[in-house]
Amino acid sequence: MFNLLILLMERLGIIMLLAFLLVNMRFFRNLIEKRTVKSQIWLTIIFALFVVMANLTGVEISSSKEVVTPLIITGLPQSDSIANTRILVITAASLTGGPYVGMLVGLVGGLHRVIFGGFSDYFYIVSSVLIGYLVGICGDRVKGDNLYPSTPWVAVLAFFAELIQMAFIFTFHGYGLIKLIFVPMVLLNTIGASLFIEILRTYLSNERQLKAVQTKDVLELTNKTLPYFRNGLDFDSADHVCRIIKKYTNFDAVGLTDRVNVLSHIGAGEDHHIAGEPVITDLSKSAILTGKEKLAYTKEEIGCPEPSCPLTSAIVFPLRVNDQTIGALKVYFCEGSKMTVVEENLVRGLAMIFSGQLAIGIAEQQTSLLNEAEIRALQVQINPHFFFNAINTISALMRVNVEKAHQALMQLSVFFRSSLRNGQEKEVTLKEERRHVDSYMSIEKLRFPNKFTIDYQVGVPNDTLLPSFCLQIFVENAVRHAFKGRKQGNRIIIRLKQLDDEHMEIDVIDNGNGIDPTVLKHLGKEPISESKGSGTALYNLNMRLKGLYGTSSQLQIETNDNGTIFKTNIPLKNKATVNLIGNN
Repeated sequence: MFNLLILLMERLGIIMLLAFLLVNMRFFRNLIEKRTVKSQIWLTIIFALFVVMANLTGVEISSSKEVVTPLIITGLPQSDSIANTRILVITAASLTGGPYVGMLVGLVGGLHRVIFGGFSDYFYIVSSVLIGYLVGICGDRVKGDNLYPSTPWVAVLAFFAELIQMAFIFTFHGYGLIKLIFVPMVLLNTIGASLFIEILRTYLSNERQLKAVQTKDVLELTNKTLPYFRNGLDFDSADHVCRIIKKYTNFDAVGLTDRVNVLSHIGAGEDHHIAGEPVITDLSKSAILTGKEKLAYTKEEIGCPEPSCPLTSAIVFPLRVNDQTIGALKVYFCEGSKMTVVEENLVRGLAMIFSGQLAIGIAEQQTSLLNEAEIRALQVQINPHFFFNAINTISALMRVNVEKAHQALMQLSVFFRSSLRNGQEKEVTLKEERRHVDSYMSIEKLRFPNKFTIDYQVGVPNDTLLPSFCLQIFVENAVRHAFKGRKQGNRIIIRLKQLDDEHMEIDVIDNGNGIDPTVLKHLGKEPISESKGSGTALYNLNMRLKGLYGTSSQLQIETNDNGTIFKTNIPLKNKATVNLIGNN
């Protein structure tokens, strides 16, 4: 019995070695992580080969109960028996692939045992299939939400499988054979099945931990690099990103390209991989052209035309935005052994996140351009009406008061200059916006002397940032629409007050006639066409407020017969603070 135990331990070592080699194959790991029809077919094929090998490497026991140890069992007299690790393989197959995989592997193992045993002992077919089915069913029940049952349960199921096998052997061969093989086979197959599943579980657990570490590394790197992609992929952003990646990884060189040129290359080979020059490696050209990741393990596969290039292996991932390749992220090694699955997954994660951030940056640029276009369209809409009225006023003043005409012309110049300047910015300071409003009102007062008064009630600093044209639009709306039929006593109050450390409120109040309820329900929510002017200005402003600061800053309107209040709450920011944050 002791000799049989030692020999079976040798066979068990072979199975464990094969299990270790198998679990190191990505193809096999993909099969066992998700149970599909395709994966079950492949697992059946793999474990069927294992079970045949278990039969071939078994320990022969003669009719006189002596242990025979051929290297490979190619045939077995009908009077002899065999001790092997077949049940171990069937148990592992059932726990890995489920009851149907276990049954099919048991069927293959039982048939093979019967065939090379001289077509005797047909009970091995029945016992092997039954064990495969029962272990698979019980394993699925006790594993819960886990990929495999716990180690104690695996040991129990493996022990249970061997007991079934021993019961069949006792029935057809009697006590003599059972006495010799019971302890070695039950002990080693139970331990072997537990070790086999533990190898799978440990490797997959380590792989998940490694992926978690890789995810952490990717997130840390992206946190440092993403700010540079907000303005797109250019020489400056590429240089910063490559330097950061090179600093925090073991890559020998890091590069970024657009579709044609090298944008940055930091590390080994930077003497001939030069920013601003065309991409020279065949590997990078292929990745950009096909839009697919490329790996190279030799200098020849990289395809660098420079004979002295020290780069011997590489990983190239295309950067894709809106299903189009816009460039590539490349990492290089001077020793091929440095390039492992860890590095490959890290670069793949970085490339995917960089592609997403570049897409966001492009979308932000488009949004910014759209906002600027809306502002300029608003200027075109407002300015002609105001411009011709101002010119007519100045022309009339030239006949009676040249000095006032000169002042009006200067104010008109200030108005249009500030319009052009503020139109380039999403936010301007209170001082700049107030200058714009004052130039507008000075011209209106020349046209309508004593008709309007404007008061400022300001509780925030002059460098506080406001949406460009914000006050101008409110004031112009009041001048045009609030005081119809009234030639004097028309008052506009601009009130800016700090609500807390982070927010301020803007109120523009008039004592006009109020807003028609039929107009009020649409005002600021959609463009409103009128005979004089348009509600487009308030609508665009409201959209900009929500786009810049969120829905909490959308326009609020309170109105009655005694006047109207236009109100919005926005973040409290000043130019100096914003510039400091931007520089950091």
